[in-house]
Amino acid sequence: MFKLLPVALVAATVLLVSSNNSNISLAGTCASKCGQGPIQFKPGQRIKVQVVNKTPNPIQLQKPSSTNPIPLNAGQELQMEQIEGTEPNTSLIFWNEAGLALQANISKPNFGTLRVELRPTWRSPGDRSLYIMDDGRVNIF
Repeated sequence: MFKLLPVALVAATVLLVSSNNSNISLAGTCASKCGQGPIQFKPGQRIKVQVVNKTPNPIQLQKPSSTNPIPLNAGQELQMEQIEGTEPNTSLIFWNEAGLALQANISKPNFGTLRVELRPTWRSPGDRSLYIMDDGRVNIF
């Protein structure tokens, strides 16, 4: 009987502690819950960039030092010249002509295409540029 008492006390303590700390999480793999990884292209790969204006206002696009600002009307889609992935840190700047904040949603619909959907957002200052680094990673700033 005396040997059974410590075991019962330990079991009761474990149950009591576990029921009071219900926010304890267990470690595990994220095989089905990790979400999509960051978008990346093979370094040196030629990339087509599709830009879609999903805002009600005109926006401007510019590839610094190589293009003048390109207007893109509401709902319009533009396929940029192929961007060489080996260019030192290629970037694309965008802004709303009305000065409103933008959110860039990027996706990789196929092997050599980067799709950028520009949408209105309340988050200030919003996104203003797309940056393709030498190693193929894509960042939004």
